[in-house]
Amino acid sequence: MSQIKAVVFDIGNVLIGWQPEQYFDRIIGEERRRAMFEAVDLHAMNDRVDRGENLMDVVAETAPQYPAYADEIRMWGDHWIDLTGPVIDHSVRLLRALRANDVTVFALSNFGRDTFEMAEPVYPFLTEFDRRYISGHMKCIKPDPQIYQMVEADCGLAPSDLLFTDDRQDNIDMALSRGWHAHRFTHARGFADRLVAEGLLTMEDAQ
Repeated sequence: MSQIKAVVFDIGNVLIGWQPEQYFDRIIGEERRRAMFEAVDLHAMNDRVDRGENLMDVVAETAPQYPAYADEIRMWGDHWIDLTGPVIDHSVRLLRALRANDVTVFALSNFGRDTFEMAEPVYPFLTEFDRRYISGHMKCIKPDPQIYQMVEADCGLAPSDLLFTDDRQDNIDMALSRGWHAHRFTHARGFADRLVAEGLLTMEDAQ
């Protein structure tokens, strides 16, 4: 029997694609997108949203600082949902298979308060977790150790009871340093194999 009592999913690039560069490549072309992302730290801007600031307020503050790219920066707010996707269908199947096997599933994601509200109706499986730890509500983002500590305190499980998957190595490293089990997500098949190896799913369940 597995020692894992809960599986903890990141969301971006685990359940839903998160590659804003691809959106801007389509809209303004790769060359201008590269120049914009070099001039403007848009991911740092988004970190502010993930820490709980309002998306449109942050965009409205940032855009005038970079007049050459102000219109494109405003697109980040006006078309935020278009920066997301597609759904990683196999990962969603794994989430549901775990629940069907009575395995507790949590979300731990860097996600804004208002952006998560935008995402829920588009991606209804986001409602299917037993508990959701969303950074915008917690005012703290991965890989800050505080957010992991907050999860531990809230769920009441020992670090060794948790198996966490995330696409970023820094987030994985922090989880491991706290005694969590962890899997660096590169594709759903690899995570499926890990869940089978942990005894949480059968090979059939993990398809």
